[in-house]
Amino acid sequence: MQLTELNKLTFAMTLAVAAMGTAQAAPGTQDRVYTADQNSNTVSVIDPSTNQLLGQIRLGNQRPDILSPLYKGQVNVHGLGFSPDHKTLIAISNGSNSVTFIDTATNKVKGVTYIGRSPHEGFFTADGREVWVVVRGEDYVSVIDPVTFKEKRRIQTTGGPGMVMFHPDGKLAFVVSSFNPVVDVIDMKTSKVIKHISVTSPFSPFLQFTPDFKEVWMTHKDVGKVTRIDVATLTVKGVIDTGFITNHLAFGKNAGGARAYVTVGGENVVKVYSTGDQPQLMATIPTGALPHGAWASDDGSKVYVGLENGDGVDVIDTASNKVVAHVAAGQAPQALVYVSHAVPTGAGTSNLVPRVNGESSNIALKSRGDGKGFVVVRSLGVTDALEVFLYKLKPETVYNVYAGGQRAPVGRFKTDGKGMANGTAIGPMRDVRPGLAQQPAGASRILVMEGDTPAGAEQAALASSE
Repeated sequence: MQLTELNKLTFAMTLAVAAMGTAQAAPGTQDRVYTADQNSNTVSVIDPSTNQLLGQIRLGNQRPDILSPLYKGQVNVHGLGFSPDHKTLIAISNGSNSVTFIDTATNKVKGVTYIGRSPHEGFFTADGREVWVVVRGEDYVSVIDPVTFKEKRRIQTTGGPGMVMFHPDGKLAFVVSSFNPVVDVIDMKTSKVIKHISVTSPFSPFLQFTPDFKEVWMTHKDVGKVTRIDVATLTVKGVIDTGFITNHLAFGKNAGGARAYVTVGGENVVKVYSTGDQPQLMATIPTGALPHGAWASDDGSKVYVGLENGDGVDVIDTASNKVVAHVAAGQAPQALVYVSHAVPTGAGTSNLVPRVNGESSNIALKSRGDGKGFVVVRSLGVTDALEVFLYKLKPETVYNVYAGGQRAPVGRFKTDGKGMANGTAIGPMRDVRPGLAQQPAGASRILVMEGDTPAGAEQAALASSE
């Protein structure tokens, strides 16, 4: 059956309303919030009417149980998107180069498409006929048929595409880059890039349209900024300094009108901006550890924020600009989406498993200088996984991480040209002697030492509190 132009526009507006939070429907029992959980390789399913975790869709094993040559599950479940009719969720796993298609009513996997190296985010086109997934490890968008789950074609882009979104008029697609300071504008009719828009930095993981569709707002994680692009002129309209580790953004609304909610991971806050010609900072909302993904409810009254290091979701009430609820989720949630009417009937809990992960522990690292860092500790039984994040240290320098007074380091990291490093180490963080087995993870002190300097608080480049 062929879609008329009116049908296509209706599809487009349905998608736009869901994405921008402008419909007049408060969170209901048929709605769902989904998070892509990178470390536990799950999709967490949340009922926004009760702010309860209903369960998880298990797409793979929890880290580090993914290293067997016989392992066939997904790795690094990272990106999310959904169809215009809200019946299909897609989950992009950048470690296994896959796109998983999930039925929202039954939580059942319908199909999996394997594409190029390190895909990042994807979304359905406005008519629902195609899924476009950016292949960040290469230089193209993979176009997939959501019925056959086959790749149809590839659209050449600037290297390292980070995310794609479509204007609801069906004419243009916008693709940000994670490796180059440019936005590609694609003509939907020809599938060709018609313009490259220069932007302020080479690392953008996310973009979104303003509720009136007149601007594209994109985040720059590396420099802590948001760029605004005028859709009519395809030019940069302005740049906002937002803060250290600016991740995603969502558009909610309150009595003052439309508001941009920007997750600033390095400060553990969401910053709220007006959306006029001269955006102003309206509020700063404290959240849990390292806010990352964000999406608004259809009526704009709530903004849902995934906590990458907090393994949960904070719910922000846009009228008060306060966190009003916290929901447990999977390990290291990345992308987050709000999908209204995802479950037409019933409880919508089939094919879900109970939460596979426990709680994490966050340890802040401080220095006498400009250095910053933090460690997230997650239990692996008698030992723990330590995810180490180091910033503003000496560039191209090796640092050793010590835990709990141990003489040997639990991890060794080399910073990049900007003095940054991150990775995972395995080591004991809890006392497992009789009677102390339940001591919470993170009780031991962390020291970060430059080079082969022996472990010691006085010489440490970064250290946790006593």
